[in-house]
Amino acid sequence: MGNVSATPGRSGTGGDGELRCATNASIGVAVRPFDLQMSIETPEEKAKHRVRQLIWLYFWLLLIEGALRKWVMPRYSNPLLLVRDPVLLVIYFYTLRAHVFPRNAFVILLWTIGILSLIASVASLYPYLPFTPILEVTLYGFRCNFLHLPLIFIMASVFGEEDVRKFGWWILLGMIPMCLIMAAQFEASADSFINRTAGAGEAEQLTAGGGKIRPPGTFSFISGTVFYISVAAAFLIYGALTRTIYKNWLLIASAAALVVGIVVSGSRSCVASVLIVVFSVVVILAVRPKAVNRFGRTLLIVVIGGLIITRLPIFKEGAQILSDRFTASAEAGETTITKGMIERVISGFTEGFSHIDKFPLFGYGIGIGTNVGGRILIGRPAFLLAENEWSRVLAESGPILGLAFLVWRTLLTFKLGWLSFIALRRGALLPILLFSSGFVLLLNGQLGQPTTLGFAVILNGLCLAATRPRIIEPVDIASPLMGQPVGKALPRRSVYASRLHGPEIGAEHNNGSADR
Repeated sequence: MGNVSATPGRSGTGGDGELRCATNASIGVAVRPFDLQMSIETPEEKAKHRVRQLIWLYFWLLLIEGALRKWVMPRYSNPLLLVRDPVLLVIYFYTLRAHVFPRNAFVILLWTIGILSLIASVASLYPYLPFTPILEVTLYGFRCNFLHLPLIFIMASVFGEEDVRKFGWWILLGMIPMCLIMAAQFEASADSFINRTAGAGEAEQLTAGGGKIRPPGTFSFISGTVFYISVAAAFLIYGALTRTIYKNWLLIASAAALVVGIVVSGSRSCVASVLIVVFSVVVILAVRPKAVNRFGRTLLIVVIGGLIITRLPIFKEGAQILSDRFTASAEAGETTITKGMIERVISGFTEGFSHIDKFPLFGYGIGIGTNVGGRILIGRPAFLLAENEWSRVLAESGPILGLAFLVWRTLLTFKLGWLSFIALRRGALLPILLFSSGFVLLLNGQLGQPTTLGFAVILNGLCLAATRPRIIEPVDIASPLMGQPVGKALPRRSVYASRLHGPEIGAEHNNGSADR
């Protein structure tokens, strides 16, 4: 049966300007190329294309934000904390024009909690502080807790499977120079230029032991490399289990870079985050046993590459420092390494509830618990309330609105996990891998840190976008009457098909998803 397709995007994968033309035998209507071109160039489609471009810009700014603040423009370190905010606001503007701004229950509830928290914070602080610092602190708190999170749902509205894979390609490619930068930082002295902190101050990066720092790569703090390495591990495993998605040279090079990056990181969190991603492979093999054969072939290559990397001097030195950190932590707490890590994770969720009766009903005010809030109020970066995220939220917003926000984050995390599992049962491996790399940030990540907030949005947005079911329509089969070959499946419906059949699944029902 013939049909019609005009899909915006890139050539060969539903690209911009690509026209597939045929007659629709089922309704007896022939659509001319001119009509299809007109449908492609609607203001809504142009706006969606602009949203996709701006999200890519948001992503690249996230990766280079620390480099700008440390090496390029250290004098403007503080304003550069907000470098992605103008991009975000423009994204929201174009999503409104394209009619894809999310209006699901999650977003409505988020805005409700956010506005109430903002009003309650201003009212609570007004008797004690001048209005200007109150406005600065509370607006920054609103920005951290609420402003960026709707981007998760926007990414699912404008991106498809092919777009998520392209993010993975660039992340894997970027792992190679990231590893080289981390290795250079590891070998350099703590006071060298490459190891300077954000801004023009005299502070130094956190140390890992043995005179070595925890290399932050292009980010301002080690947490950035932890998040980057975890998502790189997710895409690396996906490429290994799904052949022909990424070239072998890219997988091998990024795998070697990943191992070196983990070893020189000096971070226990880095090891834990990668182990969580690796554990998701167990879930994949349990639900999709056919992935075992592909995994077995890849495992052999990884083992051989790992043996080669372990012979490098930097690997041995980094592994020793990382091992010493685990051992010292266990000895300090007089417990085992595993038990110590478990207790650390649990305390992140329970610490705030042990003091909840001491917090004001509507908290001390959103933004006060962030480093930026400390800089505004006392002139230097400081955690005035608590460094732990759940404790900070409860102290800032109180037991009512604070708990409501934490419940919101928890429900969204479980929703994303459930959608990822459903996608896995359909045969899609990528969502569960991305979920394993990003759910901790959404659930308990320090959103007051700009880098953490950015990765929480990008990783969970990619996860939600990857859960969208791939739709194969009759439009992908060219008309025999026109002598066209069978076309490839398109990742998104055409404008014409959407008008004919209604909105695709996932287009509207997509609500499943401090600086130091």
